[in-house]
Formats: sequence, structure tokens, C-alpha cells
Amino acid sequence: MMIVPAGVKVHLALGHTDMRKGMDGLAVLVQEHLKKDPFSGHLFAFRGRKADTLKILFWDGNGLCLFTKRIDRGRFVWPRMQDPGSTLTLSPAQLAMLIEGIDWRSPERTWRPSLAG
Repeated sequence: MMIVPAGVKVHLALGHTDMRKGMDGLAVLVQEHLKKDPFSGHLFAFRGRKADTLKILFWDGNGLCLFTKRIDRGRFVWPRMQDPGSTLTLSPAQLAMLIEGIDWRSPERTWRPSLAG
């Protein structure tokens, strides 16, 4: 589980990324290809080619942090790339679903109230 503070944006890098990259390589990618500031405090999520690995880069105020997850079954749901070097902004709830391997684009509700009151 990852807690995203209020005001922090989650940027999903479209396409796939070389998962051999570490903090510095991903920070350069954010700065040069995504045209964003890797030291802004926002989160930047990247997916590997096989869609089973996810890396999230963020600046905590005094250093870069890297969260990595490899999912055992299934794949991380990622939108198709529309523009090279573009991002999609997610809500903290969508990020939580993404990390759990849930399709964050259209989650199914398991219960819906039928009667008010």
C-alpha cells in the first residue's frame, strides 16, 4: 500500500520502460522525455515490457526514492501509448488499484445499495 499525500500528482509514463534503469536513469527519463521535474515531489510510474514490473520514482524532500513491484500473476493494466513521452495523471485510488493489479480504468463494484434509508 502506498499513501499519496494531498496535492501530490501521480504521473503514469505511457509505453514501456527499460526496467534495468535505476533512480538516476528514471530521473533523467522524467526530465528529458516526459518534460517534468523529477524533484517536484510528484510520483512517476513506469512499466516494463512484459507488464509484470512496476517502478515508481519520487522525491521525498531530501532524496530520490524508488518503489518496485513485480506481480506474480497477471499484468499491470496500462493504457496504450498515444503520444511518445506523454503521461496520464492518476488519482491516489487509481494508483492503489494499479499496484494491486486491479484494472483501475473500470473497477467493478461488488455491492451497490438498492434502497435508501
